Amino acid sequence: MVHLTGLSAFPITPSNRDGQVDAGALRALLEPLIAAKVDSVGLLGSTGSYPYFSREERRRAVQAAVALADGRTPMLVGVGALRTDDAVRLAQDARDAGAAAGLLAPVSYTPLTDDEVFEHFQTVARESGLPICIYDNPGTTHFRFTPALIGRLSRVEGIVAVKSPALDAAALPGHVAELRAAVPDGFSLGYSADWNCTEALLAGGETWYSVLAGVFPSICLDIVRAVARGDIAKARQLDASLEPVWHLFKTFSSLRVAYAMANLRGLCAAEPPRPILPLPPDAQNKVRDVLAATEID
Repeated sequence: MVHLTGLSAFPITPSNRDGQVDAGALRALLEPLIAAKVDSVGLLGSTGSYPYFSREERRRAVQAAVALADGRTPMLVGVGALRTDDAVRLAQDARDAGAAAGLLAPVSYTPLTDDEVFEHFQTVARESGLPICIYDNPGTTHFRFTPALIGRLSRVEGIVAVKSPALDAAALPGHVAELRAAVPDGFSLGYSADWNCTEALLAGGETWYSVLAGVFPSICLDIVRAVARGDIAKARQLDASLEPVWHLFKTFSSLRVAYAMANLRGLCAAEPPRPILPLPPDAQNKVRDVLAATEID
């Protein structure tokens, strides 16, 4: 059973305007992540625009990624869907393609109850046989997991981790402690929202699910390694150097900025799926200026 720890890098999923995944461009994005030895890749996450792709295109993306990784880097694959049966099929596809785990969000048009979410997750885990990471992303799903619900789900066979939105620094130690008290030993607690994730790791989070690492893995790995060796000052210094990037993420959304960064770095020439539009030229210039000033490699 996979144990998610360290740095999980979340790349974009390049595609054309008809929603067909550009497998060559995807491989170009993944190669530096695998070479950098990130601990896992978050394929088809929110940054990877998973809801915008058909089942077939999602399968193609997973197959291309797993073949490229060739066992070197575990693939955590987004398997969220409106319907439970569709999520089961997506998770089965990911399992059959060689994914290490599935990332499951409670996607719904109608607001869900805790019991509905529990049954959804339990069914996907049971019927797919793929280890599942709970994706708590209330900004898009409008559903917020309580520690009690995460505790219930953590005892379902096959549900192995949670990806929570990182809170402000002052709230993180309490959040980590509350979750740790609710889940069994070995259940992985991880965080997203890059600008708060250094503090999440310092508070005891095990995994950083990172948008920036999907384009620039090295500096994110440096932060994770500084935390691991107890060098708090270094971790916070590196995080502070990225404040202009975090400002871009919060101003324009990390998804749009990730596309701009990948294009500016020459990794691909891609646009987000419609109706999402690329950043306008003035915003892209701001991204270019920030990258030049921060000298991220």
